[in-house]
Amino acid sequence: MALELLSVAKSGQAGLSPTLGPDGVASETGLLDAYSEAVASVAEAVGPTVVHIEVHHAGDAGGRASPRHGPAGSGSGFLFTPDGFILTNSHVVHGAEKIWATLADGRRFPAEPAGEDPHSDVALIRIHGSDLVAARLGDSSALRVGQIAIAIGNPYGFQSTVTAGVVSALGRSLRSTSGRLIDNVVQTGAALNPGNSGGPLVNSRAEVIGVNTAIILPAQGICFAIGVNTAKRVALELLRNGRIRRSHIGVAGQDVPIHRRLVRFHRLATESGVLVVGVEEDSPAQRAGLREGDVIVALDGHAARGIDDLHRLLDEERIGHPTQITALRQGARQTFEVVPRES
Repeated sequence: MALELLSVAKSGQAGLSPTLGPDGVASETGLLDAYSEAVASVAEAVGPTVVHIEVHHAGDAGGRASPRHGPAGSGSGFLFTPDGFILTNSHVVHGAEKIWATLADGRRFPAEPAGEDPHSDVALIRIHGSDLVAARLGDSSALRVGQIAIAIGNPYGFQSTVTAGVVSALGRSLRSTSGRLIDNVVQTGAALNPGNSGGPLVNSRAEVIGVNTAIILPAQGICFAIGVNTAKRVALELLRNGRIRRSHIGVAGQDVPIHRRLVRFHRLATESGVLVVGVEEDSPAQRAGLREGDVIVALDGHAARGIDDLHRLLDEERIGHPTQITALRQGARQTFEVVPRES
């Protein structure tokens, strides 16, 4: 962290000038001052873009709890375009009947859904207002473990709360509420609490590097954010089409190990696969000849070690295009040509 703070100070990113000791090395006090200035500068720059999201579901009475439908929910988000588009989590706004967004300056707007993707836990909402400040989006592929990470949000309704830590790990996978894995998740030590969901995770240059999404309870300091590159890709698709397109072959499956004898005999690239436990009527899989009991081991030569690999491989690019599925049937290796359809 000390090296990064020196780098920040020398590059003038936050206008810092740490105190130097007699040997020309920044003193401990100077480094702490640089760290404080970096966090404060980021909070000042990004704070105006962060919104408090209040969600009312059917049966809510203006936000008051309903005996049948439960209380209204809340979370965070941030403006990423000057015309009012807000990035947040799908689980924050999913199923909402009414959404309100409150800016850091106190202005409160009704918000309208603009698309969501539960599989990546990304959602867009939009407000209509003037003088809106948009956050700058960074590049999560350029992150390094140990660099400063600053979270801004509204935990437990405490608006514009700032916490700081570091990027703890990269390339994590996190399971969404839909059951699919979200890849390239950023793990951070910046403290998150309920209500931080959907808020920005920011670097020392005041660029958003992630969308805060989850905490591990009862652990402390293990928090996760969806990488901003994933969020940008999903947001662009939602703006274009209002939804995310994925391919579908129509099988239900479960992960199973493959006997080593079969792995060696067929020279498979994986020791596990997807056991087909159900095939939808008139689905691409049924038309291709797949049956219950088959074990899928590859798509177009890419190993399918389990359901998560299958989900990952069945992307938008395969919709309507012939795909070679390799499967084991009663120990014999077979190939099926499937034409996935849009899910």
